[in-house]
Amino acid sequence: MQNAGIAALNLNWRYLAFEVHPDRLREAIDGARVMGFIGLNLTVPHKLLAVEIVDVLDDSARSYGAVNTVRFECRNQQGDWVPVGVIQDLPHEVRAHGFNTDADAITRALRHDLNLEVAGARVLVLGIGGAGRTAALKLAADGVNELFLVNRTLSKAEEVGKEIRRRWPKVKLSLEYPKGAVDLMLNATSLGLKSNDPLPFDAKQLSLDGVAAVYDMIYRPAETPLLAAAKRAGCRVANGLGMLLYQGAKALELWTGRPAPLEVMRQALEQNVYA
Repeated sequence: MQNAGIAALNLNWRYLAFEVHPDRLREAIDGARVMGFIGLNLTVPHKLLAVEIVDVLDDSARSYGAVNTVRFECRNQQGDWVPVGVIQDLPHEVRAHGFNTDADAITRALRHDLNLEVAGARVLVLGIGGAGRTAALKLAADGVNELFLVNRTLSKAEEVGKEIRRRWPKVKLSLEYPKGAVDLMLNATSLGLKSNDPLPFDAKQLSLDGVAAVYDMIYRPAETPLLAAAKRAGCRVANGLGMLLYQGAKALELWTGRPAPLEVMRQALEQNVYA
């Protein structure tokens, strides 16, 4: 996706994957800074750790407590901080600026893939890990009417619930399964990565017949057991490909200062995931 976008923008860049132990994340970010990297994307568990490592946090990262995109910046001739990608020579003073592009990508994907506006909706979130936490906070910020947080470890759901009650007190919050119908079930657990995984919810406490739409953050496999079951129940369904696309496109825009070639990136993703 990123390399397709980079090629479409005619940039002499390359997007590469590196496996870094969490204990060495600070060294990795500093090394990338010294070697002239344009920026970084971070996945779990690095998103939470990076909050304390980067030099400055964007409001998005501060609001959701996680960094999934780092932009390396330097000063231009006017003394303003700008992306290093727009500077020809490698500068001496470089800072790491942390952003969160996941949150906006979630609601953008729900709007595009499920034709769903979350304001005023009843939403069930399964799993309150890194992605689930960001999703729950974003849904609350966007004005859901009722939010149900279900997590294997109750203490994690309680922690996120306290933050939501403090920041968005008008949102009705529950740490149990909903009674009655919901507009959206969002799966942020890892259940579904394997074909023999059980469903990520307790069928004794919730029926898919009462769920209007199901969004599974997993995108490979393209159809998880949850999405297959939801489709049979007549729910509108979508996998996590849209979220992946939109967070990646926003990251590319942060690095380049230019609009991302969204359809080129979407096509590259679909060819990879659905092949």
